[in-house]
Amino acid sequence: MNSAAAPEAMRPASDLASGSQVSRKGRILAWAAWDWGSAAFNAVMTTFVFTVYLTSNAFGGEDQASAVLGGALAIAGAAIALLAPVTGQRSDAGGRRKLWLGVNTAAVALLTALCFFVFPRPEFLLLGVTLIALANVFFEFAGVNYNAMLTQISTPQNIGKVSGFGWGMGYLGGIVALLVVLQLFVQPSFEWFGASTAEGLNIRLVAVFSALWFFIFALPVLFAVPEVPRTRQGPGLGFLASYGLLVRRIKAIYRTSPHTIYFLLASAVFRDGLAAVFTFGGIIAAGTFGFELKDVIFFAIFGNVVAAVGAVLGGLLDDRIGPKAVITGSLAGLLLAGTAILVLGNDDHAVFGISWAGSTTFWVFGLFLCLFVGPAQSSSRAYLGRLAPPGESGELFGLYATTGRAVSFLAPALFTLCITVAAPLVAPGEAQRWGILGIMVVLLAGLLLLLPVKAPDKADIAVVPAA
Repeated sequence: MNSAAAPEAMRPASDLASGSQVSRKGRILAWAAWDWGSAAFNAVMTTFVFTVYLTSNAFGGEDQASAVLGGALAIAGAAIALLAPVTGQRSDAGGRRKLWLGVNTAAVALLTALCFFVFPRPEFLLLGVTLIALANVFFEFAGVNYNAMLTQISTPQNIGKVSGFGWGMGYLGGIVALLVVLQLFVQPSFEWFGASTAEGLNIRLVAVFSALWFFIFALPVLFAVPEVPRTRQGPGLGFLASYGLLVRRIKAIYRTSPHTIYFLLASAVFRDGLAAVFTFGGIIAAGTFGFELKDVIFFAIFGNVVAAVGAVLGGLLDDRIGPKAVITGSLAGLLLAGTAILVLGNDDHAVFGISWAGSTTFWVFGLFLCLFVGPAQSSSRAYLGRLAPPGESGELFGLYATTGRAVSFLAPALFTLCITVAAPLVAPGEAQRWGILGIMVVLLAGLLLLLPVKAPDKADIAVVPAA
């Protein structure tokens, strides 16, 4: 039983170090398959296809529909921030990590499939945004348990490589899912009933495809990875009492391993900047660099390939030089690439006598941004996995989700602020480019917060009170 009063010599190793010292390739592949499958929800439903459908004129106008969707997602984010740590805590203690991963994944798949009934009429807008918002909540809950499994399937020697492999599978899965959706539903290569645009049938069928894709690829991990042992003896805590235990454990973590808390705060900031790179990348490509929709899609495909390669290579480096060095180097690379895009803009340049168009600037440095995003994301997960106290990975990754949600307004707010400030000072059509500065400020702030944080091998593992 963990005890906050344990003497220094008796302090436990991390959840990772106290687990299996042998990783099995089958379990790693099964675990990474969940990442591959989840890309159908991330890339298809919430980024490129279904939310675009929901915010179209068919639902009452882009402005109104976008506002309703944004409000629903904001409510979902608040629910995630409040509930994620406790759901992770309870799955840890009850020995039900795999069970709740399965339940939450099934809920996401069901809610996604129900989007088939969102017809392209204003009266169906509320149904659509409600389904997407609820699916986001359950997806994050599933992600807490999924990330916590990282300590079960990896060892201290390969956790970086395993985490990077999972992120890489996620990126590649998104590419394959998008290509299938484009070829079968959006720009079909052959005639079939699913290609019909009447009543939005093709897009509604995309929801069914995404649900099946996610559910099928999520199954292997539920069979291959064993359930965690139950740690709580006797009657379980009530739901509200779990928050009291959560507060006591956060205090204990800060007292016995303050750098765990420091990393949670620093990563929350730079992860918001990482998310903004993908969120606003397509917008900047179209608005500032004049990319057409097909060009944006091509860039998204190449960008995901490069991000996958970066995640895998970053994972290999992680195990050799440590996650902090990988994250620090990645953030520095992101700042350099982002600065190049901001400074060079869409103007033509001559480099050693070779003409350099604005679109080339975005292709080159935009892909560099993608290259560095993957390692920063995968090493952040591996960093936290190395610091998780025994039996507490779920709760810690729940805090990881909560801190990320708590500052998720930073990059969008600064992106908008920089554009607003620049608008009266620059030529028409040039202000959007300055939104990049807002994203760079968030990444720089995250880097500066990370620098004083100790690497996992130099930080103490927290000693937390038992339930």
